[in-house]
Amino acid sequence: MTRIIVTTSGKGGVGKTTITANLGMALAKMGRQVALVDADFGLRNLDLLLGLENRIVYTAVEVLARECRLEQALVKDKRQPNLVLLPAAQNRTKDAVTPDQMKLLVNALAQKYQYVLVDSPAGIEMGFKNAIAPAKEALIITTPEIASVRDADRVVGLLEAQGIKRIHLVINRIRPAMVRANDMMSVQDVQELLAIPLIGVVPDDERVIVSTNRGEPLVLAENPSLAATAFDNIVRRLEGETVEFLELDSTQDNIFSRLRKLFWTKSL
Repeated sequence: MTRIIVTTSGKGGVGKTTITANLGMALAKMGRQVALVDADFGLRNLDLLLGLENRIVYTAVEVLARECRLEQALVKDKRQPNLVLLPAAQNRTKDAVTPDQMKLLVNALAQKYQYVLVDSPAGIEMGFKNAIAPAKEALIITTPEIASVRDADRVVGLLEAQGIKRIHLVINRIRPAMVRANDMMSVQDVQELLAIPLIGVVPDDERVIVSTNRGEPLVLAENPSLAATAFDNIVRRLEGETVEFLELDSTQDNIFSRLRKLFWTKSL
């Protein structure tokens, strides 16, 4: 059965698109058939992070207007043939597409692909409603900042109201040194506030900026960074594997000492 997963947060700038690109690429590397859907009409960026911006001919809007077939709008990744992107239109507003139309697009993709990952725009308005409409699961992306966590909490409630019950948490851009200095919320703090299962902790990594500018997701690097390994581990947990969380800090009293013994199970 196809997994239809929306990546969302409420707040902008927390790394949703970066995480979507890397998870999609990591799944494709595992041999899964993956379709990525950019639901950010008017401000698309997923194509840039994948290095596919120069290969877009048609977008989801042309598909819905019957100006092209769905297959014509899909951009295939040359590095990973198992991965395709359905780009958003850059010259349209977020209300150019309705939730029912998004369901049609995603359900059509679900006939062929094992995973459909929908990259949600920031906010909780029309773009968000479009992105979550076809989803069966959700990944909540948050940084360890109170504003981001509060917005994520609001989104959890909206997802549950939409009938999406399988919701998991990814904490992005964690800095262990700042946590130790009490300048950043800990993983445990965020978990306690949101009360949803943790599926990934991604350390802050300046190589994300480099990979974004190059259109090369971190998971493609020959020498993977901790962040790239964290992305790979998230997809392994999505697949049902039991994977230890990374020990991001070697000090004895660090916040991750408890996390090393936490494992992902299918029951979460």
